[in-house]
Amino acid sequence: MGVQLVLTHENTDFDGLASQLAAWKLYPQARPVLPRRPNRNVRDFLTLYWDELPYVRYDDLPRRMEVGRIILVDTQTLITPKGMTDKTLVQIIDHHPLGRDLPPNWSYSGEVVGATVTLLLLEQIITNGLPLSPVEATLLSLGIYEDTGSLAYPTTTVRDLRCATWLAEHGANLSVVSDFLHHALTEQQLALYDELLDSAQAIDFAGHTVVVATATAEGYVEEISTLAHKIRDLYDPAGLFLLVDLGEYLQLVARSTTDAVDVGHVADHFGGGGHSRAAAALIRDMDLETARRELLDLLARHIHPIQTVGQIMSHGVHTLPPETTVDEAAEEMLRYGFEGYPIAEDGRIVGVLSRREIDRAQRLRLGNMPVSHYMTKGDIYVVAEDSVERLQQIMTRFGVGQVPVVRGDEIIGIVTRTDLIKLWAGPPRRPARRRQIAQKIDAALPGPLLGLLKQASELAQEMGYPLYVVGGFVRDLLLGEPNLDLDLVVEGEAIRLARHLGRRVGARTRSHKRFGTAKIILEGREAEFGIPSLDFATARLEFYPYSAALPEVERSSIKADLHRRDFTINTLAIRLDSGHYGQLLDFYGGEQDLKDGLIRVLHSLSLIEDPTRIMRAARFEQRLGFVIEPRTAELIDDALPMLVRVTGERIRHELYLILHE
Repeated sequence: MGVQLVLTHENTDFDGLASQLAAWKLYPQARPVLPRRPNRNVRDFLTLYWDELPYVRYDDLPRRMEVGRIILVDTQTLITPKGMTDKTLVQIIDHHPLGRDLPPNWSYSGEVVGATVTLLLLEQIITNGLPLSPVEATLLSLGIYEDTGSLAYPTTTVRDLRCATWLAEHGANLSVVSDFLHHALTEQQLALYDELLDSAQAIDFAGHTVVVATATAEGYVEEISTLAHKIRDLYDPAGLFLLVDLGEYLQLVARSTTDAVDVGHVADHFGGGGHSRAAAALIRDMDLETARRELLDLLARHIHPIQTVGQIMSHGVHTLPPETTVDEAAEEMLRYGFEGYPIAEDGRIVGVLSRREIDRAQRLRLGNMPVSHYMTKGDIYVVAEDSVERLQQIMTRFGVGQVPVVRGDEIIGIVTRTDLIKLWAGPPRRPARRRQIAQKIDAALPGPLLGLLKQASELAQEMGYPLYVVGGFVRDLLLGEPNLDLDLVVEGEAIRLARHLGRRVGARTRSHKRFGTAKIILEGREAEFGIPSLDFATARLEFYPYSAALPEVERSSIKADLHRRDFTINTLAIRLDSGHYGQLLDFYGGEQDLKDGLIRVLHSLSLIEDPTRIMRAARFEQRLGFVIEPRTAELIDDALPMLVRVTGERIRHELYLILHE
């Protein structure tokens, strides 16, 4: 039939982009092609979440191809793509009535609803039970909210409302939706907007930039909330408060992009209402200046400390020098699975290199050229104390998906789009949960062993090393069946930490410098501590040169260290250094699989890389009473022939563990 494409109009809005995604979900053999000129807010969204979405660019399409079918969404006008012939089938799906006669091989399906996303596409996704990621659900919501004026335009239908509700129930992040929407202003709104801008003041509260603006309006001005979105887009603050004197009363409109600035609490203080991200109040018997002073005092007392880059970054960053060739960089990316690298010269960041730039250079046969010719140049870095909002601004400004973190002249970590996505898609950090897990640890360990762990925690804090307990101990602790099998991972020098701790408690240490591991020998004190030794390892990643081979290891971050493990339920970690004691890390959905009783591999090549994981899957299934997840069961069938490549010694070890249990 030839290549199948999903196309939409130029100057693409979110409805066009979202409709392409919805069509692709229904027809996965068709490629959604990103138009050359999307709207600015669409471009910004794609910059942040490109890797999570299925779009291809026109330049990435084959030079020679025959297009068999085009699905044209949110428009009835087709800009003829290369490879289209008289035999190409064109299917229009649009929420506007058909306005012309169609050529042969063209068809139209459509009804008048608020957004094309709603029209058949999303309803079919619901009917067919097709899964959506949080990013996909958020993009589909953007399509509905933008084309319906946040469900307020007269063209909005009940079907739009139902679809928006369903998306909110299935992972759509309405805070992100709000961030990317824009509204046109009336003449009255424009006049008030100018006065608010003249008075706007950006004030720092606990690391958050909050904008406060005041104005006086003659008569009623509708949709002051729309002005809040416009001013927030201009300043990009963590919080925004508009106070407008309307004569009989003051109107307060408040917006926030972070839970740390709880505007609902502020509005409640003034007799209004709302929630933590959007709220309003009508304030009577108070003049504008008095209300402003009271507002500033309230903000100073109630805004929480900022969430920083340092809280979500990964340590152990890999860099490349600018003279690295394109082919060498491609090999590094293939070896480690990274989508980009910071480029550093004499310890200073000079640019960022992405997989996309490498792929394009190789297609043009430029493999011997240095990456400095193709990297994105500039001051592309953040510091650990920077806000997550600043990080997002840098990603959007430079169009990059990885941003290194520096301290002075030292590169200390990296933060990626995925870290941002997990931050807003996952559950919020809850101090109460951290305390609960800390209490579980304290209750699970004998007093002397807990004391030893607390000393390790304090020492790691002093040395600036994040310290974690990982694997089976965390899994069984959350299952309510704690054990004493403590595996400690250090983002730093594990051997140095272990030796310092050994000297402090008067115990001998044994280390393996090549692997970055150390063991504190509790000789003669096993009965006191409950274990013969305490193991430390530097966080590392693994690379398998071929199937069933022993892995090659290199120092890396806790995130990469956990990614090398066998199943999601064994990827959980708890941070132990003093300031973070009890913080649960779950990068790969392990806690949910624990709740659901599922054995799931991390990626589709996991069992090919290490076929002994097949035997481990059976062992954990029986030991825990879990079920092997269906896709993992398929991968086991595919990987079974690889067991013949495993040495007899490794097979014997796995059989011993199975029979021992």
